[in-house]
Amino acid sequence: MKKSKNRALPHFDSLDELVNFFDEHDMGEFYEQMPEADFEVDIRRRQYLFSLDAEVAKKLTEIAKSRKISSEALANAWLIEKIKEQTSSNQQL
Repeated sequence: MKKSKNRALPHFDSLDELVNFFDEHDMGEFYEQMPEADFEVDIRRRQYLFSLDAEVAKKLTEIAKSRKISSEALANAWLIEKIKEQTSSNQQL
């Protein structure tokens, strides 16, 4: 990275220009000139990771590709279906 010595942070007309500039310059050298960023993060959805047997994952991926959906979407749909079956059968007992 090129070193800058107390140079003023240039004005950027696009995000691409900014990214290209900091590909070649150390952002730390311009830290004092950086505008303060104020934002809130509101994460409501959680994701959980589960391990799958390699063969199960392979077959799931094949089926998902044939249906032109993601493996995640297919796995979620099938699990929801099974959970509904179990929930309704347990309520009937």
